[in-house]
Amino acid sequence: MEAKKTVVLGASTNPSRYSNMAVIKLLNYGYEAVPVGIKKGNIEGVEIVPADVQIDGVDTVTLYIGPQNQPQYYNYVLDLKPNRVIFNPGTINPEFMNRLEKEGVEVLDACTLVMLSANTY
Repeated sequence: MEAKKTVVLGASTNPSRYSNMAVIKLLNYGYEAVPVGIKKGNIEGVEIVPADVQIDGVDTVTLYIGPQNQPQYYNYVLDLKPNRVIFNPGTINPEFMNRLEKEGVEVLDACTLVMLSANTY
């Protein structure tokens, strides 16, 4: 398995949030998960970092931010130079998806949790 460094954008310390579940599942599956969010805290001992921290070697960004709140993160995500961006349910944003594709980023309308469970991550 290739260890894909994954930025979980919209990470939350709330265990009932899908972003929290995604960080935990990524870690359990052996991936390096980098939770990025607006509130401080940690998930399974991994500190949530703010969206102004540069992260190198990112393979995947998985989004847990609604389309209405995504524009402020467009440049941040592009600057991470990910190979792909996963738009989880509730995050679909055609404007951002098109912009990413124009930059050569693979765009997936998918669910990180399902992908991990189905071994298609």
